Amino acid sequence: MATDRKAEVTWDGDLMSGGGRIDAVTSGAIGGLEVSWPARSEEPNGLTSPEELIAAAHATCFSMALSSGLAKEGHAPEELKTSATVTFQPGEGITKIVLEVAGRVPGMDEDAFEQAAAQAKENCPVSKALTGVPEISLTAHLQG
Repeated sequence: MATDRKAEVTWDGDLMSGGGRIDAVTSGAIGGLEVSWPARSEEPNGLTSPEELIAAAHATCFSMALSSGLAKEGHAPEELKTSATVTFQPGEGITKIVLEVAGRVPGMDEDAFEQAAAQAKENCPVSKALTGVPEISLTAHLQG
């Protein structure tokens, strides 16, 4: 069954001096998040940006895909800690995403974990949606 998710945003003014707000999302989990061009291209100063939201979405989707893949192979993870860093270059767009994951996965060796992580990177729906990004790298390692 397909699902739809919606975000509602209000923007006031021009790009450089204006600002916006993520008013609501389908789940109600977030809303009232302020956005601005300076938060996107300079320091965030307490505001968010599309790239920060993409980073959160990518790290979450990747973690879900990796967890699923590991469980299917009989190695359900105890914990996965994932970060995604999205690089935005004004005038060019998103130029790079760096995924990093550390996992506690009983009975799995480092090579198998790295292979599972690479599969998750290639197959998570957000990774697939971001195929236009010139560089998406991954570092994966097991924690003791």
